[in-house]
Amino acid sequence: MTTTLAPRASTAAGRTAPGTPATKNRLGKAALTVLTWAIGIVFITPVLYMVLTSFHSEIDAASNPPDLFAPLTLDGYRAFFGGESGASPWPSLINSAWASVGSTILVIMLAIPAAYALSVKPVRKWTDVMFFFLTTKMLPAVAGLMPIYLIAAGIGLLDNIWFLMIIYTAMNLPIAIWMLRSFLADVPPALFEAASIDGANLIQTLRRIIMPIISPGIAATALICFIFAWNELLFAKVLTGVVAQTAPVYLTGFVTSQGLFLAQLCAATTVVCLPVLVAGFAAQDKLVQGLSLGAVK
Repeated sequence: MTTTLAPRASTAAGRTAPGTPATKNRLGKAALTVLTWAIGIVFITPVLYMVLTSFHSEIDAASNPPDLFAPLTLDGYRAFFGGESGASPWPSLINSAWASVGSTILVIMLAIPAAYALSVKPVRKWTDVMFFFLTTKMLPAVAGLMPIYLIAAGIGLLDNIWFLMIIYTAMNLPIAIWMLRSFLADVPPALFEAASIDGANLIQTLRRIIMPIISPGIAATALICFIFAWNELLFAKVLTGVVAQTAPVYLTGFVTSQGLFLAQLCAATTVVCLPVLVAGFAAQDKLVQGLSLGAVK
């Protein structure tokens, strides 16, 4: 009697042999994960060092090589909030909040109708309009600084936070229109036709149909515009003085002829970075949805 032997499995049940596509796929994912973490650590290390230095004394912060295990103290934050380095930081922080939040609101209010006109109801030669918006970002900011300064001086709006808010609105409006147009282009046209059949006017269509659908895109656009406005230094440095000084301009005051107060500067920079970090963390889900909304057709 002959016996037929069943072929042995090359691997145990539930396991794959080395070199198979499944194993290579897992190794590739693991390597990509490690690489992603490594890149993230490289980028976050300077920020962590800045935060750690803000809790050191000036002597320990200026030591070379740096002493990472130096005693921790809140002297840098006390000096910052107490205004020991000069003027109080609160007016500058409030000015930055006004200019950033105000310009972001204006940008969104103007960009949504413009993006609607360029995507859902495209105007004639809309590609030329989009190219014109794009060309405004090609001009170096310093090239338009002198004309804007002369205009502000001529109408008496130097060192005025409202004029700075208008400048930030004009700077961020092109990129906002580009982003929102890509989001609106993915909205099914049938929704607009249904709204028109139901008798909805333009305002009702924008408020009840468009804005709920593209809310992640609006959140992503608003966050990016807020970050750009909050971090802007060049125009704020030239167009403001004492009354409308913003937080980035205030930070430059720590570099004086007496030396660099590194611990106080790190403490001030940490405080100035917090609003952007908090806004980004609070809207991270909307930001990811918004930035990927128009990515896949």
